[in-house]
Order: sequence, then structure tokens, then C-alpha cells
Amino acid sequence: MSEEINTSGWDAIGQQLAKIYGDQEPKHYGTLLSYALGGQDPLDGISAYKSETPVPHWHFVTYGFTELYDKESDLAEESGYGFELTLRLVRSPDEEEPPAWALNLLQNMGRYVFNSGNVFRSGDYLDANGPICLGSDTQLTALAFVCDPELPAMDTPNGRMVFLQMVGITGDELEAMQTWNTLGLLKAGLNHIPHYITDLTRGSLLRNPDVSGAVEKGMEEEGSSTGFLYVDQLAWAPGKKSLFSKSPAVLRLGAKQAGIIGKLLLGRILKGKSLRLVGPGISVSFEPGGIAECAAEGDEVRLILNDATAAEISRRLLPKEGSFELPELKGISIHIVPTHIKDQEGNVVETIG
Repeated sequence: MSEEINTSGWDAIGQQLAKIYGDQEPKHYGTLLSYALGGQDPLDGISAYKSETPVPHWHFVTYGFTELYDKESDLAEESGYGFELTLRLVRSPDEEEPPAWALNLLQNMGRYVFNSGNVFRSGDYLDANGPICLGSDTQLTALAFVCDPELPAMDTPNGRMVFLQMVGITGDELEAMQTWNTLGLLKAGLNHIPHYITDLTRGSLLRNPDVSGAVEKGMEEEGSSTGFLYVDQLAWAPGKKSLFSKSPAVLRLGAKQAGIIGKLLLGRILKGKSLRLVGPGISVSFEPGGIAECAAEGDEVRLILNDATAAEISRRLLPKEGSFELPELKGISIHIVPTHIKDQEGNVVETIG
């Protein structure tokens, strides 16, 4: 006799969805070969429900970030990674099958989490470096994460979990989230994107005066909530001394992120907050202080900035190749290098800087 499989975690998710959709049978897309056994898709399944409110849309829900079967992790309080992802996508009246790109996007999120170990939290954002629907001319090129408005956090037999909804956002909305606050911008725009439904055809929320006004007010009063930023083009080279000369230490940043780092410095240092950049094997922290100075040890670099120095760096951090030095930070040169945007095949499709 075969042993019955424990599906208590899976069942708990289904029971929560049944509170909304009753006996509606969702479109379900399962995985034939598990990721652990060499399969291509890390998630065990994705369900897509038809929702009619507030506008017709697909409501996708993942199965696989939490512990769907037996409890395996040592953390009793949380089930697996502690969340499942959802996505709400505008649905046309005659649409009977959910678009494949949305399923692929959710599986790609699974690959990212499973391979990196990084988890998502409400208020996070992720730059997709291109349209979230490959090949489309949508302005949505990034993702934000917020608690699903209809699915509350819950306890399962394998621990607690939340439903995190992915929201397609534009490039300028991403920048506003970085320089102010993700959840603040989403809340300000809720009248324009009810239930945080993703619509590939929409323009930027910042075109609406009520949203842009809320962002400007939030940035002025609160500064930026982004205290940590991963920067894939980040490097530090210590200065060198010789008998006859001395070369400065060099901080290298990619052109794509240079501009936003400059804006973040204003939103952090001028509000008495620090900003930490983390790249491959290096961490650079900008901290507020009365006197500008630098302290570097191994792969940890600390730059103390007063308001004037922070403002000057911000002014000179532009998305174009170049270098500069600041009198207040003696012995340090900041280099901005080109950023090459690549497609999934590794081909360069755009160069910034």
C-alpha cells in the first residue's frame, strides 16, 4: 500500500481561496517534474481564477514558496519562505485562457528566490530591466510587492504565511518608490489601479497630480525609505602610494544606477539616515556626519558625508560615463562606468552611459 501524501499546506491555501471564489474551478498549471529532480519550473503549481471585481481580471496564485506537504524546515513559525505570490492581470471579456507570459513570470520569480535565497516582503521592488511581458511595448518594466488586498496572512499546519501580490510598475514609479516609499506610492495610486491590478496598457501613475503631489510631499517630509540597495556594478580599489606619487582610491558605479543612488543620498543623508550599497563582494555605506571622511577595511567601505558633500555627489552622479573627485573627500575618485543591458540570451540590447 502506498503512503498517503500529506497536502495540508496546499489544502490551507485552497481553503483560503474558496472563501473568495466558492466552488469556481480555477485554471491550474502544475509541474510534471519537480525542481529538486531536475525540472525546469520551481513552483509546484499556479492557479488562475476569474475575478469580476473591481474590473474583470485574472487572479494568479502560486503553490510552492511555502511548505505544501510535510514540514521540512527548522523554522516552526514560518511555512517555507513564508509567502506565496499572487498577480492580478486585466482580463478581456472574451479571454478564456490566462496569458502564458504571466505564468512564466511567476516561475521566473520562483527561480530567483530558489537560486538566490532572497525573499520578498511587502514594500519590496524589483527592476526587470525591460518589459515585464517580453516583446510587448508596455511601459511596465519593474515590479512592486504588496500584501494581496483579498487574501490575509494566515496560519497553516506548517507555519504562518502571507500572500504577496506582484504589481507591474513603470520606470519612473520605481524611481519614486526608491526615493520615497513603495507602499506610500501604491496607496496614493490605488484609485487609479484598484486592487493593484496590473494593466499592460496603462501609463505612469505620476501623470496624475494627486499621486505626484503625494510623492513630492512624502519625499520632502520623510525622505527615502530605501536604506539598502543591491548594485551589481559596484567596486572599490584602494589607493596606492609610491615613492614619488599617490593614486586615489576608486569607487566604481554603473551608469544605470548612478542617478538613483544620487537621489537616494539626498533622501537619506539629508534626513540623518544612512544608505548601504551592496555589490559582488563589496559593501559601501554612506553615513551622515559633520565632517566628510572615508574608512575602508577589506570589503567594507564607510563614507561619512555632511549635507554639502552629499548634495555635491548627488549632483554629479549622472547616468553617463565619467569620473570626478571631491575636495571634501580627499584621496577618493568616483568613476561611473557604462552599463550594458542584456536579454535572456546574454545579448547586449542597450548600453547606458
